[in-house]
Amino acid sequence: MPDNNTHDSTDKRAETDGGVAGQAGQAHRNTDYLSSEVNIINPSTPFMRDHLRVVWTGFVIWVLAVFGPVTLTYLATDAMTTPMPVLGFPLHYFLVAFGAPTSALILSFWYSRKRDALDEKYGIDHATVEETSHGSEAAATDGGVDE
Repeated sequence: MPDNNTHDSTDKRAETDGGVAGQAGQAHRNTDYLSSEVNIINPSTPFMRDHLRVVWTGFVIWVLAVFGPVTLTYLATDAMTTPMPVLGFPLHYFLVAFGAPTSALILSFWYSRKRDALDEKYGIDHATVEETSHGSEAAATDGGVDE
């Protein structure tokens, strides 16, 4: 019967643990995000939880930017409909005509920065251009080579 308690083994191969990522990192690598269930109440993965937090935050800011001036005009009609001293427009008109589109652009920029940060945090790479065997030419989407 062999002695399994000795440490003088001639086989010096080390088994890898799959990398240096912790349990959450390993679970992230093994998750198929395209087939995972998306539940807005209880997301199934840490990435989905973080992404959903960003989406809901952006949604709340969007609702305030779009419906805030309209609600304020209803609640404080006199203050919102008097002309502004600088431009001569009513405040509610200025906030809806200038504030809402500007806030949409700012929200778009904010979302892209937050999403890039999430992708970096979870190691998601969106690179689509691959080198072909012909050097540094990019592969076309139909499988051919752009000329």
